[in-house]
Amino acid sequence: MQYRRFGRTELEMPVFSCGGMRYQHQWQDVPMSEVPPDGQANLEATVRRALELGIHHIETARGYGSSERQLGRLLPTLPREQLILQTKIQPARDPAEFVRHFQESLERMRVEYVDLLAIHGINNERELGYAVRRNGCLAAARQLQREGRARHIGFSSHGLPDVVYDAVQWEADGGFDYVNLHWYYIYQKNWPAIQAAARRDMGVFIISPSDKGGMLYRPPGKLVDLCQPLHPLVFNCLWCLSHPEVHTLSIGAARPTDFDLQLECLKYGDQAKTLLPAIEGRLRRAMESAVGAKVAERYAEGLPHWEETPGMINLPAILWLRNLALGWDLRDYARMRYNLLGNGGTWFAGLHAGYASDSDLSASIAKSPFSEHIPGWLAEAHQLLYQAPKKRLSQNG
Repeated sequence: MQYRRFGRTELEMPVFSCGGMRYQHQWQDVPMSEVPPDGQANLEATVRRALELGIHHIETARGYGSSERQLGRLLPTLPREQLILQTKIQPARDPAEFVRHFQESLERMRVEYVDLLAIHGINNERELGYAVRRNGCLAAARQLQREGRARHIGFSSHGLPDVVYDAVQWEADGGFDYVNLHWYYIYQKNWPAIQAAARRDMGVFIISPSDKGGMLYRPPGKLVDLCQPLHPLVFNCLWCLSHPEVHTLSIGAARPTDFDLQLECLKYGDQAKTLLPAIEGRLRRAMESAVGAKVAERYAEGLPHWEETPGMINLPAILWLRNLALGWDLRDYARMRYNLLGNGGTWFAGLHAGYASDSDLSASIAKSPFSEHIPGWLAEAHQLLYQAPKKRLSQNG
């Protein structure tokens, strides 16, 4: 395993983390009496496999169903001082509720402190306000830090890049020590936030690069060919870690064997400077051939955010998913994300193009260099991608 200094926390972070959102028994919080023995055995085997590989960062969240309770059966048997333990708590209007939820998390995991506490899901300005306003959740988290119950304070976000950037830049109450965010080859819009985090010496944790980064554990044949000689998942991990500003990538392992493919990228570290440009060049040319060079680069130019668009249509996201489906055959991924629109809450916000006929979008697309084409592209995307609406994993039983 390789390790990187996790910003000003000074933690020696493995470049892969053991994310706790898939090995748990189910997405709803249930008592341990309802967790079957084989479900608990799977979680314990997965965490122990991570530790064998040198991945001592165990990351979970209050919102990950039975994850914290199940970890509470295992953690007391492990050498606590050798672990980096992280949980995440959603911001609340009332900071006392945030603190109460955090205390429940400690009790579920049967630990006295966590190394990393993140305010979970600062996805819009309202949630950022809950976190950073005077005597808000960030101030409450800093008090928990002073009490020794949380050693470092960060945040996670699935929101728009400007929200992520603003949170990274926040300075009152000490700001944040680290950030969990989305950034990978198919989605690079949070790079300014990562650069700002580097300037502030913050730890940078990449959320779900193999799943939200394209469902790369089952890539389409076209993408496999474009990424030769690497598996697309290995390419993406190597690409992310080739940037020193990035410290760790989450592996949301569902079973002990799920670590194997990601760790292959560690074999190619000294070849990254030769392997990556060739693959990136093929990917770029394939996208430009499918949608056009200008569209590939400028598809979101001049388009408003979804909340500023009539009918709350998420125009940039829809055109991005269309490009992924046409350029690299990432149709399963694009369908999965597209059908979250309208069902993803603040985690993937706005509505899909099926609602576009009920709204006059002419003013919203007027500043786009592709305004005359966008109505046709929206119709094409809907026909290509629409299925029965999806829910986020945490909404499923």
